[in-house]
Amino acid sequence: MSVHHHIVIVGGGTAGITVAARLLNENEKLDVAIIEPSEKHYYQPLWTLVGGGMCKPEESERSEADLIPYGAEWIKDFVATFDPENNSLTTRSGQTITYDHLVVAPGIQINWDAIEGLKDAVGKEGVCSNYSFATVGSTWENIRNFRGGTAIFTQPAGAVKCGGAPQKICHLAEDYFRREGIRDKCEVVFASASPRIFAVDKYAKTLERVIQRKGTITKFRHNLKAIRPDSKQAVFEQMDTGEEVILKYDMLHVTPPMGAPDFVAQSPLANEDGWVDVDKHTLQHCRFYNVWSLGDASSLPTSKTGAAIRKQAPVLVENLLAEKNGQSLKASYDGYTSCPVVTGYDSLVLAEFNYDKEPAETFPFDQSKERFSMLMLKKYGLPNLYWHGMLKGRT
Repeated sequence: MSVHHHIVIVGGGTAGITVAARLLNENEKLDVAIIEPSEKHYYQPLWTLVGGGMCKPEESERSEADLIPYGAEWIKDFVATFDPENNSLTTRSGQTITYDHLVVAPGIQINWDAIEGLKDAVGKEGVCSNYSFATVGSTWENIRNFRGGTAIFTQPAGAVKCGGAPQKICHLAEDYFRREGIRDKCEVVFASASPRIFAVDKYAKTLERVIQRKGTITKFRHNLKAIRPDSKQAVFEQMDTGEEVILKYDMLHVTPPMGAPDFVAQSPLANEDGWVDVDKHTLQHCRFYNVWSLGDASSLPTSKTGAAIRKQAPVLVENLLAEKNGQSLKASYDGYTSCPVVTGYDSLVLAEFNYDKEPAETFPFDQSKERFSMLMLKKYGLPNLYWHGMLKGRT
């Protein structure tokens, strides 16, 4: 069976819903279809606060059906293959869908199997992770029941959702241990495959001071390769020397490796790294004029965050409609992204920057300073902006 839609959007997450809403706000008569298999939609930035005990998991969850924009058709299926030469794709159920324009926005894939022992260990005996709705509760259980020992927090090599997120839960845990009066019994370790605490100098200086103040032990260029839960050992590769480094843990928070979804990485749409190959300014595919991408699955060389999508979506929609109408592409994305780095239960550094790693700040004050107001923005302001503004195509 074959069906045709003028605009097909792959993915009903942050990027897909935002683009669909914006398209239909521009022209309610557009024929837009969204391919998304999931029943539930999650505001994932909240999972840091869930892991730190500041929010309940269910606060991050909504029904996907409630978020599909009015006028869009929801195709509840998985994409299996792309055939951009023939403007078509196939789904797992065997349906062929053709299109005039295709927007590819399925998000990022969590590769739990990439770390030996992780898939079976997560959520049990001290091993936890904020990176799924099913496991995020285990992070708070581990933090609040911790009574001392070594707590390790990891960051893998390669792209992850919000590059600053792995350190946020480390900062929260350290603050909690201090408030509980057990900090002197704890060794807090941040083991990261990255060479430094943050990629942008202005914010890195603040975060280096945070690490120093907290007494957190940093092990940069350490990439987690395996977990041995029976002996509570975390096995790392020192990326500069290749040597194996074994660290004992009592609690281990793992940020798993991530990558482009397999059905994207193995398709004609992908670049050599597996991401949808698009122009970093126009968001148009580098080889197929009627294919577009944004968000985590795209090749855009910026941090993979919802804030980045908020700036990408208007550019993509404007350029897609211009291409559709035979006009030149005038909208340009400058790489803006944001990473609200939680540094404790009463402080946050709101990092905002562009492709050139230059600050691109919203507020008329120095955002590299830790502020309680910015934590409140993350906890209350941004979720409301997301559910009631961004996903409605209004911000």
